[in-house]
Amino acid sequence: MNEGDAPLSWKFPKLDVQMYICNRIIGHVPSHTIRLAFYKYAMGYRISEKSFIFMGAFFDCPGGFSMGRNSVINQSCRIDSRGGITIGERVSISAEVALLTADHDPNCPQFLGRTNPITIEDFVFIGTRAMVMPGVHIGKGGVVGAGSVVTRDVEPYTIVAGVPAKPIGRRIENLDYTINYGRWFS
Repeated sequence: MNEGDAPLSWKFPKLDVQMYICNRIIGHVPSHTIRLAFYKYAMGYRISEKSFIFMGAFFDCPGGFSMGRNSVINQSCRIDSRGGITIGERVSISAEVALLTADHDPNCPQFLGRTNPITIEDFVFIGTRAMVMPGVHIGKGGVVGAGSVVTRDVEPYTIVAGVPAKPIGRRIENLDYTINYGRWFS
């Protein structure tokens, strides 16, 4: 190792501490109000009114994350906002979902990282343990089946499932519900 090649943890200790506090401490505090305040003010996330992020959510970096009104991210989800994540209104993301915006180029000799944003429009439902890959756009009212791996865009009101996810049905278009997970301990 050369003189200027300090380990990453020594170059960016503030970020390491911030992410440790976010994921290992704040993410497990049984108060949504405290978690939400930390996410907004310390992490720079834009989270609208009446939206909830349950305990155990794991974030990869500060910034790059916005979430519309009346949306929910359930427990133990991985939120990789390095490439940017935009979540619309009235979106329900089930437990243990992974939203990934970064990967590595396997054909690059240096195995360099790359990012691509994820957009999730209004009224989307994503089932438990689904994975949404970098660059995916899920259209309004789209549904992702549990355990699916979404590698391509999902058209509005389309239900997809499988590995890789493929269209399996259509959803009604006159959706008019409000998601409200205002629990004391979540």
